[in-house]
Amino acid sequence: MTIQTTRLSDPAVRAFVTAVNNHDRESFMELLAPGATMADDGSDRDLADWVDREIFLSHGHMRVDSESNDGRSLVAHYNNDTWGEMRTRWSFTVDEDGRISRFETGQA
Repeated sequence: MTIQTTRLSDPAVRAFVTAVNNHDRESFMELLAPGATMADDGSDRDLADWVDREIFLSHGHMRVDSESNDGRSLVAHYNNDTWGEMRTRWSFTVDEDGRISRFETGQA
């Protein structure tokens, strides 16, 4: 069963998923702390390039199946025009100011 985005526990993660699903790159980028980093399948990636290619230019969409770690770890079905749908894991580091300083994703 999918968790409604509005019911995700962590406000920054909830805003992240909302921005992805609304294809709102500007709101997405505002959620990130200066110097934020990310990794995909265990490899660090250039965040701006990856976000554009894997989320915004390819119409990414997340359906969250479960959350843990106070809402900062997700298992979700992720879909985009490039790869289709896959089961993914996401983990987030959120700074004290509520901005995401790092996220990691990969196949679950």
